[in-house]
Amino acid sequence: MEIDKKLLLESFQTETGDGLEQMEESLLELELHPNDAELVNTVFRVVHTFKGNARIFELHHAQEFAHVLEDMLDRVRMHDLSFSPEIVDLLLASIDVLREFTAGAIAGKDVLPPKSKKILQRMKRHLEANPPVKHEAGKGPLETPIDHASESSSTAASPFSAPQSARTLRVDVQKLDRLLDLTGEIAIARGRTARLLEDREQFSLQELATAHSAADALQAELQELVMKVRMVPVGPLFRQYQRTVRDLARELGKTVELQIEGSDVEVDTSVVEHLRDPLLHMVRNALDHGIELPDQRRKAGKPPAGTVILRASHRSGNISVEVEDDGIGLDRKKIASAAEKRGRVVDPSLSDHEVYQWVFESGLTTNRLVSDLSGRGVGMDVVRRNVQALRGSASVSSTPGLGTTVQLRFPLTLAIIDGFTVGVGEESYVISVDQVLECVDLPAQARDSEFGDGVIELRGEPVPYLHLRDHFQLPGTRAARQNVVIVQHGAKRAGLAVDALYGSTQTVIKPLPHLFRNVSGVSGSAILGNGRVALILDIPALLRNFEMETARPA
Repeated sequence: MEIDKKLLLESFQTETGDGLEQMEESLLELELHPNDAELVNTVFRVVHTFKGNARIFELHHAQEFAHVLEDMLDRVRMHDLSFSPEIVDLLLASIDVLREFTAGAIAGKDVLPPKSKKILQRMKRHLEANPPVKHEAGKGPLETPIDHASESSSTAASPFSAPQSARTLRVDVQKLDRLLDLTGEIAIARGRTARLLEDREQFSLQELATAHSAADALQAELQELVMKVRMVPVGPLFRQYQRTVRDLARELGKTVELQIEGSDVEVDTSVVEHLRDPLLHMVRNALDHGIELPDQRRKAGKPPAGTVILRASHRSGNISVEVEDDGIGLDRKKIASAAEKRGRVVDPSLSDHEVYQWVFESGLTTNRLVSDLSGRGVGMDVVRRNVQALRGSASVSSTPGLGTTVQLRFPLTLAIIDGFTVGVGEESYVISVDQVLECVDLPAQARDSEFGDGVIELRGEPVPYLHLRDHFQLPGTRAARQNVVIVQHGAKRAGLAVDALYGSTQTVIKPLPHLFRNVSGVSGSAILGNGRVALILDIPALLRNFEMETARPA
């Protein structure tokens, strides 16, 4: 039987990625507990498996590098080589090299990555300076032996193991069994409904309605189960930032501990990819802007080591992800000054919380100098944009001298939306239900106004609104009677004037065609029950583009 080499390489890539993540986590843990024999064995096994896989795919350079790395790890586990910060740096750098070897293998190349030669030389120098020492029987530093025979057998079969990556998931077999059962039950329900329609003279409408209701219930269960299958815990994503914190803290001369809370909280697998960049910027900001140097912390009465917390939790049907630090906190004066330089008029009556939200604006930075880490004012803007792509929101809170917390909130899944459908002329639009506050009639004087946008009074408070017909430049005239859908995003509230209200419905989100991707205020599309396509409104973009929060009261 012909072996599909491409499939084997993909499995090799996935397994190696999982192994190197495990190796990285173990090395960071070893830095705190250098005498943990099992952690050393874990790291050793990953390298040993990589070397075996490299041999199978005839990656000679990768095999040679892994062999030297394996020798060095052997000296570490035998205590011939001390587990110093320098050794940790070297081992972590070797992980990057192994990742580059893997990427090269997928591209069909067996070449040495640029920095591999330098790292190889450093490892060989350590090996020469620390020759192996003969240990007495029973007095070796490790109590847990490594079974090379079992490793060899597992290595030979490892390219065939089940892959796990952003595009693949490990699924509980019981869930797959239920999926199979549901498909069969749905087929039976459809067959029953078809039979009732064919012989409708012999059956009542009540029987048909009952059959349709049963099919709907099965469909709903199938949909819920598929959503559960797509859910993955955030723990693996959070743990990827342990090395980021460790390396960045050393670079900045700070001591920082990363704590993870809520690692078992599950999110849709598509959400994970959207969170990588925002979390990276938030963690880097916490270390660069928030956490003080050890001497500064001592003077402030704090422990010399700072703390960054990555936290996930469920909040009112949404997912909340927070990055909290116990650093110096935000400086209102610096933020206001930076905003004024960018032309914003700073109202002294604004609360600290309102001023702090400006850190998400593009180009705003409180750093005077541009460095590799900050100073260009793009980091938090990336956070806001990525979170809005998840139909979520970002906010920041801070207590001067005590720390800062950045919170992201977004839906459990990106595949389905509980939407409220409205109509303008012959077109339909969907608004996320959690952004809809209420619906009111547009006053007669506002309907007769020749201006497109305006302000209505809602229980004594002014609320700005815009006509969706004018915004999307739709043909035709406004309806004689119009409604205003009051929507909210964060602290912003506004109204959307529409011709008709069709009510709430659960909608499957479809990506936008290329023709509509640059249309302001649209985030996706959906197919309605009548077969027509409706656009899903991007409420944050609508509020931001028209700056409704600063509209002049009537």
